[in-house]
Amino acid sequence: MAKSHNLNRLAYFAAVVETGSFTNAANRLGVTKAVVSSQVTQLEDELKATLLVRNTRKVSPTEAGQLFYMRCTSILNEAEEAFSELSHLSEQPVGLLRMTAPNDYGTAIVARVVTAFRHQYPECQVELYLGDDHSDLLAGELDLAIRVGWLRDSSLLARKLGGFRQFLVGAGDKSGRFDHIQHPRDLAMAPFVANKALSDPLHWLFENTAGETVSVTLQGDLSIDSAPAIMAAVEEGAGLAILPDYLVHDRLTSGALTQVLSAWQLPEGGIFVVLPASKFRAAKVSVFTEMLRQAEKIRGSGRAP
Repeated sequence: MAKSHNLNRLAYFAAVVETGSFTNAANRLGVTKAVVSSQVTQLEDELKATLLVRNTRKVSPTEAGQLFYMRCTSILNEAEEAFSELSHLSEQPVGLLRMTAPNDYGTAIVARVVTAFRHQYPECQVELYLGDDHSDLLAGELDLAIRVGWLRDSSLLARKLGGFRQFLVGAGDKSGRFDHIQHPRDLAMAPFVANKALSDPLHWLFENTAGETVSVTLQGDLSIDSAPAIMAAVEEGAGLAILPDYLVHDRLTSGALTQVLSAWQLPEGGIFVVLPASKFRAAKVSVFTEMLRQAEKIRGSGRAP
């Protein structure tokens, strides 16, 4: 294996050549003259070559030293450009932004924010992966993940952007077939479309404004693992379902769906952005996260049906 070299010594050597003395080089670098002298001497020992001619008046590069200095400046300039480039990346959203989001929230909300982000920052490319499986951020293939609901313990960094309510809904016809449901206990035998993506889709806790809580176990004769597909089935008369406000708000407003047991509330969930642990955060991630937070703020201010 080739011997590794201390590349920091290139900067000491270049400073001596450019300033003409060890003292001036030390002043430029903010270290002592002894440190500069020691580093250059060790560099010459590693290279087995004399790089500098030292006299009482001035330090000058030898022929080998001049050639080596030209290579050093090229390397140091490349390094400086790399630092500057990364600094630029941290200030302006550029490059490829890769993220994942649940199918329902991604379709209803994230896709719109992604479009606005692309219009504002056309130099950014975006890859949005929709699905209810939790992709691995630690693998390094994603910049961020959007999670909805209730987060499990994680070593990743999570930031709450907003929240959502859940509604018990049915088809918005005028037949009055849900009029007999006046209390959560009336749901025991009602047709219900369960969300298979949830860990416990049939057990729900209802609470009214008086603080009364009722735990109900529903009958899931039909189970689907996609919230948009559940909503479509409910609209066709498959039964009742519990769905998030961001998905059903427009349908409730238009009358395509109707809310059942509106005096009772279900547990509220959160909207989170989950990030891999990192000391520095690229601007594309920070800016998109803030845009989504603002979208959630606007949505949250008028999310009641």
